[in-house]
Amino acid sequence: MVVIGLDPGLAITGYGIICQEESGQLSVIDCGAITTTGSKSGESERLLLIYRRIVELLALHQPEAGAVERLFFHKNSRSAMAVGQARGVILLALAQQAIPVYEYAPVEVKQALTGYGDSDKRQMQEMIRLRLGLDDLPRPDDVADALAVAICHFQSYRIRGLARRP
Repeated sequence: MVVIGLDPGLAITGYGIICQEESGQLSVIDCGAITTTGSKSGESERLLLIYRRIVELLALHQPEAGAVERLFFHKNSRSAMAVGQARGVILLALAQQAIPVYEYAPVEVKQALTGYGDSDKRQMQEMIRLRLGLDDLPRPDDVADALAVAICHFQSYRIRGLARRP
């Protein structure tokens, strides 16, 4: 199974596409950041850029599921609105391709990767590196977060599958 993990943001949207090999090992197919910072374009053009790049990634890698970080309350409402708008275009792109969407709160992702819902960035990056067999820590944080959401989905998917067995 191929899963795309997404960490929405108007300035930077992280993505991580991973698959599970027959051995059960997870491996990275592609990862990166869609960056709209420094753009003199308005919000609508930045959202269009995110949307188009997500559509390209979906066409190229044909994931079977999309794992998206759920928006949590921000103290800065302007920031929350921008993240919400980016999430909207991401969810639209996934829905147009009939890709099932699974949403995970940051605390769920941390719990799935480290067993502790209040893990710091460094702990998370190290667990991502170990789980995916990477030589280096994933960077920037947005890419690490996207990979973490994808890993969380694989774990949740496995658990849901086990729970359905008689």
